Amino acid sequence: MPGRMLFRYTREEVAKHNTTSDLWIIHNNKVYDVTEFAVDHPGGPELIKEWGGKDVTKILTDPISHEHSDTAYEVLGELCIGEIVEGSNNTNSLNSMDNKIFTTQSGVNRFDEKNDQFYPENTDVNYDLQKEKFLNLNKPLFVQMFNCKFSKEFYLKQIHQPRHLPYSAKLFENPWLELLTKTPWYVIPIVWLPIVSYHIFMASELGSRPLTILFLIGTGMWTLLEYGIHRFLFHVDTILPDHPYALCVHFTLHGIHHYLPMDKLRLVMPPVLGFAIAIPIIQLVYSIFPVSIGHGLISGAVFGYICYDLTHYHLHHAKPFGKHLREMKTYHLAHHYKNYELGYGITSKIWDKFFGTLLD
Repeated sequence: MPGRMLFRYTREEVAKHNTTSDLWIIHNNKVYDVTEFAVDHPGGPELIKEWGGKDVTKILTDPISHEHSDTAYEVLGELCIGEIVEGSNNTNSLNSMDNKIFTTQSGVNRFDEKNDQFYPENTDVNYDLQKEKFLNLNKPLFVQMFNCKFSKEFYLKQIHQPRHLPYSAKLFENPWLELLTKTPWYVIPIVWLPIVSYHIFMASELGSRPLTILFLIGTGMWTLLEYGIHRFLFHVDTILPDHPYALCVHFTLHGIHHYLPMDKLRLVMPPVLGFAIAIPIIQLVYSIFPVSIGHGLISGAVFGYICYDLTHYHLHHAKPFGKHLREMKTYHLAHHYKNYELGYGITSKIWDKFFGTLLD
């Protein structure tokens, strides 16, 4: 099996790597570069920085304050860059092939000698298929799910064990269908901001003050929709029928996001799916309220949706700014990596608190 190159370090050398931009830790005499991972750590980057350059072996086995899942240890394993050599000054000079190559379950890592950077490998697709006997990430996923013989219990277990690829896995063989499932983040404001502007214009006859009030109410309505759609549409796990077709629909709507949570092109909602969800809701608003009032509410709700989807992308792939976003990043990643049955809020925790699904 392909392996990766490891280097030897003393504890004194590792201790120097204790800053946010250069963060290493020691676990079971192995050295791990957690610089990039720190931003995505469910407990927040500050917690890892506190242990920068130190040995975390004991603290990771503390069942009270630091209970970690098997997935967490798998992620850690992918960040290994070397091993500890006690009392040796001859570091970074492994001359034998046995020392340079370290067999892993995940695949190949590349060491960039010019930039002195080590790039951890992603999920080894072939090994994952052999071990888990779930989906072949080298082939279109939709047809595999459509024809699957998995039980619901096995399916839910698998999709909540995240995999990581350096590319977007193929969902459909047909290139046009595949294109509809991939959405760069910037498509969201391009598609939806004109719709917000249209509804604001149509509601402008109400006057600026009533329109502003309706806009804010609509934005607040979205936060409840955000929670409800996430919990009762995307996470219908308990009432999900134990049938291949039902599992396939679940996987296509949201399961793939938990299965491949860092896929940059499947973090925001494809416009086709967005319109399919939005149109019935908009029609319901028009049936309840006068048209001009409906326009004002819809403008705020759609703006709230834009903020939601961009926030969701930001929480997965950006360094958050401000206390609230840092807190929500930790909160949302805990939903993915700790407990997917709690923590449905993306932009805020308000409805999780109200409905008793707060993820502590």
